[in-house]
Amino acid sequence: MTQPSACAPAFARRPLCLALCLAMAGLPFAVSAQQADAPDTDNASPAGATQLDTIVVTAQKREQQVSEVPIAITAYSGDFLDRQGITTLGGLAGFVPGLQVQEQSPNNPGYVIRGITSDSGEANVQPRISMFQDGVSISRSRGASVELFDMERVEVLRGPQGTLFGRAAQVGAVHLIQNKARDENSGQLEIGVGSDSQRLASGYVNASIAPEALFARVAVFHEERDGSIDNAAGGTLNGKDTTAVRASLGMLVGEASRIDLIANYQKDSPPGTAFISGTIPNRQGSTSPYADAELNRGDELGLDRKVRGLTALGSFWLGGNWTLDSISGWRSFDSHEEFDADGSRLKAMEFAEIAQGDQWSQEFRFSFDNGDNFAGFFGASYFHEDGSQYVPFSTDERSLLALLSQDATFRDQIGALLGGIPFPAIPLFDANGDPFTSYALPGGLHTLLNSDHREAFANYGTTKAWDVFVDGTWRVTPALELSAGLRATWEEQTAGYQGFAGNAPTLFNGLGAGAPAPLAGNNIINSATDGRLQRTENFDAVVGRIAARYEFSPTLSGYATASRGRRPNVIDVTPQGSEVLPAEIVNSYEIGLKGGTAGGRLAYDMSAYWYDYSDFQTQIPNPTGGTPFLIPTNGGNATAKGIEASITGELADGLVLFANYAWTHARFDDRDDDGNPQLYAGHRFRLTPDHSAALGLDWRVPMGSNSFYLRPSYTWKSRVYFEDENTPGLEQGAYGLLSLRMGMTLDNGRWDIGLWGTNLTDEEYLIDAGNTGRQFGTPTFIAGQPRAYGITAKVRF
Repeated sequence: MTQPSACAPAFARRPLCLALCLAMAGLPFAVSAQQADAPDTDNASPAGATQLDTIVVTAQKREQQVSEVPIAITAYSGDFLDRQGITTLGGLAGFVPGLQVQEQSPNNPGYVIRGITSDSGEANVQPRISMFQDGVSISRSRGASVELFDMERVEVLRGPQGTLFGRAAQVGAVHLIQNKARDENSGQLEIGVGSDSQRLASGYVNASIAPEALFARVAVFHEERDGSIDNAAGGTLNGKDTTAVRASLGMLVGEASRIDLIANYQKDSPPGTAFISGTIPNRQGSTSPYADAELNRGDELGLDRKVRGLTALGSFWLGGNWTLDSISGWRSFDSHEEFDADGSRLKAMEFAEIAQGDQWSQEFRFSFDNGDNFAGFFGASYFHEDGSQYVPFSTDERSLLALLSQDATFRDQIGALLGGIPFPAIPLFDANGDPFTSYALPGGLHTLLNSDHREAFANYGTTKAWDVFVDGTWRVTPALELSAGLRATWEEQTAGYQGFAGNAPTLFNGLGAGAPAPLAGNNIINSATDGRLQRTENFDAVVGRIAARYEFSPTLSGYATASRGRRPNVIDVTPQGSEVLPAEIVNSYEIGLKGGTAGGRLAYDMSAYWYDYSDFQTQIPNPTGGTPFLIPTNGGNATAKGIEASITGELADGLVLFANYAWTHARFDDRDDDGNPQLYAGHRFRLTPDHSAALGLDWRVPMGSNSFYLRPSYTWKSRVYFEDENTPGLEQGAYGLLSLRMGMTLDNGRWDIGLWGTNLTDEEYLIDAGNTGRQFGTPTFIAGQPRAYGITAKVRF
């Protein structure tokens, strides 16, 4: 595993030094609340002290400054995303304390907030983190990864947000707010090229069809690049090919009402993911995840995913202090991803995943705000979702048996079935380096091996949910505000599973009832079922929050919150039966400070929290050895605690610094409620570094009607484990990534020509380890992106 570069800043190697240095310098920690989006920002005067904390958010369903919200929230404007060249949530994650993003492909993202990961692709498992796009949930993993182009802002809320954002916001929510049609005629076009044959084109056109009445906007995005890892079987791996289109229509109704209609479409067709075996060497003898790959099927590997969405937003003034908001959403996705799970030229584990999902939702919210001592809302919503995940599997049983025979326990099991005859460790490759398939076995068992075995399994999920909610904030005194909210949920969940029979008898069936694999039908990895197995259950729950906020001065406020979060129950259906896992509950307690100092030249935020989990939902390898490969299980109790801090400061005219740091101590408890040792006692939560930090500068030098800009940034994280088992070797050591953007704006900001580079030190790091291959004794590893660079040109009109 890689370690930080020797030339990395001291705080990167010792992250607590950052906090100490800032404190000793007299600088408070601060939230990275960037300036609101505005035209011609690159030519605007440098970020002034009074502008550092002016972004407006709607986390509490009304417009507020970040500093007025008693929640740990990080908000970035679309302007900040453009300045940093951020088009994905993964690119933004380094600038948000407590947020981690892992993306094997657009079809398989993992989002982590304060130690809790939401990444399951199974249709019957509910997400833990709510992803919203203009108020509509996009939380389902296979449809959640969307490009951040032509954005108004992104809000990341940490801590349980069930009252504000719904049933799945157990430990946080991410809200993507897209630019809507405006009453103006404007546009923008950006093109670029870069390493790995990268091509970029994006832009928008906005038109005022009927001034002060009807507006339209169309935005497009396209980026493609070859993969960073060559594949000997053809093509490259770990690349990108994404096209997205958005069309919106805005209408003003009466004096103070508005309707927005938004259509989104995104298509992803990247090359395959480089799952590289850590035990099976390539022809050069390497098992490095950074070496050339030898994955079967070449250019056939990869993803074909389409995501579609229609949203209708209505905000209607009812008179007086009342407003009615309506959010209607329809969304669907379908994806087909081909991958080589053994990570080698063996045709042992050839998989695909075909997933689809459809949902629609409706929310009505009545809001009251008297502009003085009370603001709040109440409402109701309905959500319906139906999805499936179908997984075909094919193998050359000759290679699969050879691979499994590398394990001594497996050989002993087979030998016992053969009446004590020793079973050999079969060579994987012949003298030419090709898969060895011409071997003979005792008793002529090799004649039972199928060179083209095929089978499949699938899971299904349907959810219907009804919510009612209420939330309000009461200003008790000019300095003290109290907030409280409740959300009640009624759910009907149906989960299903089906195993599909293989195409021929296998050796594993021929060995009899003691063979180390499921034996029903003609299958190796799963038991074929008589049609679909399913189970339907009804659940209900109540979650809520209480919060207090106190203004110590016009530039300093503090808050304290107590809240309850819930991950819905899981219905687990397998060929062996079904069970219902209880809902995962977290009780959260948090305090924080927000404000500004130094005459408004600094904006800051600091929070500390404690989470107490019960019935923690995790996954373990299926003890039957079949499918699903990983099954949900109750991990018992767990605790997470942490500190997060952010700062944005104008060090000099035109020179703005932003930095953040997070300490996350998330562990499974040693014992359950009955005093019994727990499965993962003392283990760290997966994908969760104990320490993470980011540091960046935005330096702009005016030159008449032109300006020069320089924007370096550095993100760092400590060691992470990729599974809750904390298996040694399936981890990534601490590392940091250095990026830089620099260029010129011309003609009062109309033109922008820039150079960019990411991972400039060419750090080698992993984004995942273990994967499906781990279940077959050959864990695979996925490398992160190496150094990349390019040039862009942008024009506004």
